[in-house]
Amino acid sequence: MIYSENDRVFLGHGSGGILTGELISNLFFYYFKNDILEEMTDAARLKIKSHFLSFTTDSFVVDPLFFPGGDIGKLAVCGTVNDLAVSGAKPLYLSCGFIIEEGFSLYKLEKIVQSMSEEAERAQVQIVTGDTKVVAKGQCDKLFINTSGIGSLIYRNKGIGKAENICNGDKIIINGSIGDHGISILSARNELNIKTNLMSDCASLNGLIENVLEKSEGIKFMRDATRGGLATVLCELAEQKNIGIELNETDIPVKEEVRGVCELLGFDPLYIANEGKVVIIVKNENAKEVLEIMKKHPLGKESRIIGELKDINPGLVWLNTQIGGKRLVDKLSGEQLPRIC
Repeated sequence: MIYSENDRVFLGHGSGGILTGELISNLFFYYFKNDILEEMTDAARLKIKSHFLSFTTDSFVVDPLFFPGGDIGKLAVCGTVNDLAVSGAKPLYLSCGFIIEEGFSLYKLEKIVQSMSEEAERAQVQIVTGDTKVVAKGQCDKLFINTSGIGSLIYRNKGIGKAENICNGDKIIINGSIGDHGISILSARNELNIKTNLMSDCASLNGLIENVLEKSEGIKFMRDATRGGLATVLCELAEQKNIGIELNETDIPVKEEVRGVCELLGFDPLYIANEGKVVIIVKNENAKEVLEIMKKHPLGKESRIIGELKDINPGLVWLNTQIGGKRLVDKLSGEQLPRIC
């Protein structure tokens, strides 16, 4: 056994940061070890005869269930679609499983299911199977949703989820401002009496990503920056590929409301969750082309080049700050915003 009877799970184990990584590597990878799992991609890459598929699963426990810009149903569809899309796949089919607390409002459940249907139609995917469980009052916090998804993966894109060919000089692009989702969730809870006009960036990114993949061959890696934010995505990449990553603070888009709430509460926007942001690594010579393609799509109008890969300081991410200094960026070390996805 790896753990003793005194060891416990903490909220930080679900933050997407260091504790999450330790739980996955020490426990789940230890017992479930196989070649596909060890690729450590958002969606598993499966080969069936001469064809490739992407397969992913996710669970959603957001609080509150309804928030500015979306709800748990829309979030479930977008999150699963995006995990497939960033692997280079075309999302096709989803499953959905509902764990519902006894006494939950059927009116609210209908609104959530309707929201899922509408988002699936927008993303051009079908929900084709599912499951429903009802538990006694107090054994579940209102509603949890699990979704899985399958997408087709053409040969040319099969290495994108693994970042197989990234190298020194490659540019880093993001499709817009960071932290909108996490701060809008915090505001919706009303626990700290913080009021903002922020909307969650929750959106299905497969249309934007498909445009980029069709029109440019320079894409080397993609990942959606959800739990743990932009910082965690890039720290994991630097560590896994043993490459240095340089970011420029002045190039990273952050809305003033997000920045203000973060300063008030001591948060860092780099670690705040997003639900409609994709981080793309692209060949240096294709970066401007990809940026122009992204800016023509409604979900990519604010796209920016925010940094590049370096052959120095392997395994580390550093930030060139607004005041001219340099700051080391590490994985999220504890709990920041619980129940945001």
